[in-house]
Amino acid sequence: MRSLIRELARVLEDVVGLEEAAGYVSLVSQTLGADINRQYAKALSADRLDLGQVAKVMVDLKRRLGGDFFVIEENEQRIVLGNRVCPFGEKVVGRPSMCMMTSNLFGTIASENLGYARVELDKTIARWDVGCRVVVHLRPPCEADQSTGREYYGDIP
Repeated sequence: MRSLIRELARVLEDVVGLEEAAGYVSLVSQTLGADINRQYAKALSADRLDLGQVAKVMVDLKRRLGGDFFVIEENEQRIVLGNRVCPFGEKVVGRPSMCMMTSNLFGTIASENLGYARVELDKTIARWDVGCRVVVHLRPPCEADQSTGREYYGDIP
């Protein structure tokens, strides 16, 4: 499966470029994220997950997929996660579009439960870093901030 996903990412990156390939992966993973979020909410008997539950779900989900994610920081402003092992294994190296799976899963789960998320992939194994560092911002940036990352919006009134 890892080889298949890597090959799909390679073909997409080679044919349409990195940005478009990331967009395709985003579409698929956003749908998966919404479904996975519903499954976790049901398992936890909750309409919406709170901040602590969201962080735990992110770590648990990636553990189940074969990753080794852990919480570095968790507060009302952001959740910072580290990772020592990519769920895609060595197949992810050199294929940063595959990281959109993590961005969209985390962004969808956080925004659907907390209203907003902006996911920054500060370090990734795909970009030859030793591990990953993912920052999930839970508040929109102010105008003075240099906003980076991909934004996600939930339907919380």
